[in-house]
Amino acid sequence: MKKFCDIQSRNELADYLSVPRNKLTHILYVKKPDSYYTTFEIPKRNGETRTICAPSGDLKTLQEKLSNMLWLYQKSIWEEKGIKPNISHAFEKGKSIITNAKIHRNKRFVLNLDLENFFDRFHFGRVQGYFEKNNNFKLPHDVAVVLAQLTCYQGRLPQGAPSSPIITNLICQPLDTYLLKIAKKYKLDYTRYADDLTFSTNDRHFVENQENFLAEANAAIKRASFSINEKKTRLQFKDSRQEVTGLIVNKKLNVNHAYVRKTRAMAHQLYSTGEYLIDGEPGTIKQLEGRFSFIDQLDRYNNVLDPQEIKHDAFHLNGRERQYQAFIFYKYLFAHNAPVIVTEGKTDIRYIKAALKSLYAKYPRLIQKDAEGNFIYKFSFFRRTKRWKYLFGISLDGADAMKILYRYHVGNGKKIPAYLGYFRQLSGGEQHKPVILLYDNEPNSDRPLKKFLGEDVHPTADQKAALKENLHMRLIPDSKLFVVTPPLVGDKEECEIEDLFADELLKLSLEGKTFCRKDKFDNSKYFEKEIFSQYVYENYQKIDFSGFIPLLDVIDSIIAQTESAE
Repeated sequence: MKKFCDIQSRNELADYLSVPRNKLTHILYVKKPDSYYTTFEIPKRNGETRTICAPSGDLKTLQEKLSNMLWLYQKSIWEEKGIKPNISHAFEKGKSIITNAKIHRNKRFVLNLDLENFFDRFHFGRVQGYFEKNNNFKLPHDVAVVLAQLTCYQGRLPQGAPSSPIITNLICQPLDTYLLKIAKKYKLDYTRYADDLTFSTNDRHFVENQENFLAEANAAIKRASFSINEKKTRLQFKDSRQEVTGLIVNKKLNVNHAYVRKTRAMAHQLYSTGEYLIDGEPGTIKQLEGRFSFIDQLDRYNNVLDPQEIKHDAFHLNGRERQYQAFIFYKYLFAHNAPVIVTEGKTDIRYIKAALKSLYAKYPRLIQKDAEGNFIYKFSFFRRTKRWKYLFGISLDGADAMKILYRYHVGNGKKIPAYLGYFRQLSGGEQHKPVILLYDNEPNSDRPLKKFLGEDVHPTADQKAALKENLHMRLIPDSKLFVVTPPLVGDKEECEIEDLFADELLKLSLEGKTFCRKDKFDNSKYFEKEIFSQYVYENYQKIDFSGFIPLLDVIDSIIAQTESAE
């Protein structure tokens, strides 16, 4: 593949970004880039507001591709030159305010500078000129103009566009080089997080040299067409609270305790009333999740820094992590806005999605088509993530998710809170939408369903009989938590979800291999569930899913039943 710097025309740029040439022309000259933007304001910590200009549709997709290509190209240049950059920490993959702040941890002096009107400095001509003149690009004039057209809004790089961060960092590289050279002269460490410049040192003589340093730094900043916001220049001493991009860096990285207390208060208000305020304005659950995630990110960083404090499982969370755990349960399992289905594995998800796509006209409560013919599922599948593993002990695959989630509904000793009862009491209400635990129908052999029922639920004989007959059972009185199984097929006493397919499909042969459900098999003769499920998903139009109708009917009836009770 050619390098970014080898692009010689607009058509070659379209090809490089894998965008149809006529679509690029349409964006540039028919619809025009400025028409894709929506503008809104968000509050800043100082009480002021920040204007966000966010693109949508084809322009946003194209900017995302461009951003990724520029990042890969920049990375390749670093690798060729043997450079390990550690200056810019905003908008860089693998970088954050934490990586920025940790460089200045436990220092005698920390100096903060702020670039004034940072984004306004990246005007159309500057973007075009960079791609046309920078030694790493030197693109033809016409190509540089197109790049500026695609990435600027009303003549400036907009805050909110996917391509703005990487371009600002590219243009700021000469400034970073100048400032790093000056910083080394004065025995300082230097990092930049967008418009926040931070310098730190343990050199006791820095105060004596501060004015000379500032004069040289200011000259370099002006030479790069920026200016310092004098009101935000701060020299912080070790015996006072030192902050870098909002983090306390005196010893461990930390966040202001007032921020933590305020976040907890917001969460309690949300749990109790269904809403909360942030800086006097109604807050969203996504904003609150961001605050909890930010606090947790710091805790994890400090745990790695001090191995004695590493939490090995979800039973050894600190108080802040417990608060985060409670919030995650609330958002995804109590106040969720769509039904949730939890499966034993990801192959089950593909089967159900494929079956619904094939039978979508029969299940309008579960799936629909939009105007463009795309399928939209009206529920969600539970996604196992590293966050769920860390906070709840749920593995990234397997049936343990169901029993663990059940235990956090009902509680299990001091280590596992009964979150369903806790949020019921606080809110005075019930789970917003049903949570469905989907097990293979194997209640007799030593399989996940039998273990779950025997070790956790302890159903009566009548309840077991009802589950067998109705394929579902409510797990907690008056709740929306259910266990569901597929129907038994033929004269089988137990069934996996794969048994719902016709025998002909189960005998499928791909590249001379046949399907094997077992975990261990001869891969020279057989292929696994992963490949089978992918085949089913991709070929849903020609597969018979009639065996799935009883299962889908049960899921549909549960959702209908809970909706009518709301």
